[in-house]
Amino acid sequence: MTSTPTIRPRHRTLTVPVGAVPVGGEAPVRVQSMTNMDTADAKATATQCIALAEAGSEMVRITVNTPEAAAQVPEIRRRMLDAGAEAPLIGDFHFNGHLLLSEFPGCAAALDKYRINPGNTGKGKRKDLQFSTICAIARDQGKAVRIGVNGGSLDGELVDEEMEKGGGSAEEILDRCMVLSATRSVELALAAGLHKDRIILSCKVSSPSRLISVYRELALRSDQPLHLGLTEAGMGMKGLVWSSAAMGVLLSEGIGDTIRVSLTPRPGGDRREEVQAAWELLQAMDLRHFSPSVTACPGCGRTTSTTFQELAEEVQDWIRERLPSWKEEHEGVENLTLAVMGCVVNGPGESKAASIGISLPGTGEAPRCPVYLDGKLFTTLQGQPKELAASFRSLVESYVKAKYPRRTSRLDPVRVPA
Repeated sequence: MTSTPTIRPRHRTLTVPVGAVPVGGEAPVRVQSMTNMDTADAKATATQCIALAEAGSEMVRITVNTPEAAAQVPEIRRRMLDAGAEAPLIGDFHFNGHLLLSEFPGCAAALDKYRINPGNTGKGKRKDLQFSTICAIARDQGKAVRIGVNGGSLDGELVDEEMEKGGGSAEEILDRCMVLSATRSVELALAAGLHKDRIILSCKVSSPSRLISVYRELALRSDQPLHLGLTEAGMGMKGLVWSSAAMGVLLSEGIGDTIRVSLTPRPGGDRREEVQAAWELLQAMDLRHFSPSVTACPGCGRTTSTTFQELAEEVQDWIRERLPSWKEEHEGVENLTLAVMGCVVNGPGESKAASIGISLPGTGEAPRCPVYLDGKLFTTLQGQPKELAASFRSLVESYVKAKYPRRTSRLDPVRVPA
């Protein structure tokens, strides 16, 4: 019996360079993130940009909304480069982007891409002129542009025009307006002299089903690279589930060239969580591999001890800690799989399926923990939880050194994921 691929071939798009990072075409699906600091505070914004880049964000977007913010963009870029963070820097513009980019040429030069929302570039005749001004600056600077349509800020004139035509429910008409706004904006950008290989598109809404529908239509009507993201996805589990539900479907259909998981952070929360979520999504879809994966059973009445839970969490945290060194020293270590299982039912089988797996004893089972390497029993561990954890970590460390060859160059694969 032959298996069929679950991921369709990628929707064919142009390749757009964003700084030194190619997007679309044959390039892998890229991971993006966005800061939430006041951009006028160059030190704080640069610190967050560096943290996001080091966490694996291949592009970082910042808000450029005031003259004070625009004036600090070159300093933010300088601080990033001084720290070795070479991720392309994207400026997010609304309402006054044409003015800020014109009045602060240092800002225009320091950014690698400009994000323009065509619904927020003005009204009447000024709308197209101001949009074209940004595109002309991008043309002259050799920069990429993302035309980012948002369901919450559609061009009112376009909506009124399409509503008068009818032809569907209010939601269907609004979704049609989003695609029309994107495609018409491409034509306007080209008329301003921007080349096709400098344009990326997005059409964001906060409903997973609508996002899927809009991007399917957009993919039919354009060969520009597409940036995926569920806008206002929400906090915590809700944001993760809704974003994954929407983007997982599109990615499985080959649609999407960059992604952002837009999570609302908890007060004082870590912005890098959205980067980690994007990594996990692409890895779950088997589109890219960034980090070793840990399989752990969910627990049941057979696993009333918390030992396997504690070991699974400890192993996951330890891998995250060791990963930068591993990836710098060993090629292919991101493909490592581990299993931490809690009883005899599925434990041995799941452990055998991983690169290295341990099957812990369930309630009432013998206090012995078989460890499997590449599907074969390697050893059996015994002891207290802390001893088991130390022994298992040691086995994993030895496996990595033996299995994955030493790198021949000193590239930093954490900042530039494979």
